[in-house]
Amino acid sequence: MHLMRKYVVMGVQGSGKGTQATLLCKEYDLVHINVGDIFRWHVQNHTKLGAQVRRTMATGELIGDDQVESVVKERLHQHDWNYGFVIDGFPRNGRQAEFFLESFDIDGVIHLDLPDEEVHRRVLNRRLCSRCGMDYNLIADRPEVEGKCDVCGGELVTRADDTPEALSARLREYHTKTKPVLDIFRRKEYVVSVDARPDVDTVQHDIRQKLGL
Repeated sequence: MHLMRKYVVMGVQGSGKGTQATLLCKEYDLVHINVGDIFRWHVQNHTKLGAQVRRTMATGELIGDDQVESVVKERLHQHDWNYGFVIDGFPRNGRQAEFFLESFDIDGVIHLDLPDEEVHRRVLNRRLCSRCGMDYNLIADRPEVEGKCDVCGGELVTRADDTPEALSARLREYHTKTKPVLDIFRRKEYVVSVDARPDVDTVQHDIRQKLGL
């Protein structure tokens, strides 16, 4: 017997949103909807929306609420999810949260809580293969040979946007925009907060427990 379940996962970058959403989806037959991935797909496939997104990003602006809302609406109307979904990367501000609550029923908001200093530790230890794009984390999965990719032998580099300054700016942005979203969801008693510091399995276990799964 499958219940319909619809969740939002929220957390700062480095908190493991994608990983946790994927595990939850696999176990409960849910569909993982990553809003950032949808936009990236449009950009890569040169759609009309992709061209607009590319222009917006070139000016350093954020993609507008209207555009994000219409993409989310369209994605959820595809109804390829029989038993529910986990949405990641939306809503990003108060207006989007209100829109979401008016348009869709949700069952819970998973808030992965990670202190800023831990975000810095995790994100500033990320490396990327300059050749094949493989991701490394110098804390968890160090390469066999220092500075070289295990897969193709390419040179490992820091991602361009992973400087301490850029990260601090992203964190500020996240906290100012996301706090209002959590407050809106908390009023409806949707939010479960989970400590994102432990290992992946512990965090997943806590999420399931708090959602009563």
